[in-house]
Amino acid sequence: MSLTLYQLDGCPYCEKVADRLDDLGIEYDSVWVEALHSKRDEVKRVSGQRGVPVLVDEDRGITMAESERILEFIETTYAPEAQSA
Repeated sequence: MSLTLYQLDGCPYCEKVADRLDDLGIEYDSVWVEALHSKRDEVKRVSGQRGVPVLVDEDRGITMAESERILEFIETTYAPEAQSA
């Protein structure tokens, strides 16, 4: 599994996503982004926008933003796998 979470230190939306991934025991890489939107070139490159959180699931070819959408994706895609392990 190859998940990458682009997040900003102190961002409550990013923390919600990271906490849920941690709760489920899902491994992921964190990429910490700059506080200034204008400096978030890497996030823009992978997602087309500069907001965080952004989750990249390389195995499924999915890149998504917005914490609620990401949490829904995690619940439908990874929670059943984590609970059966």
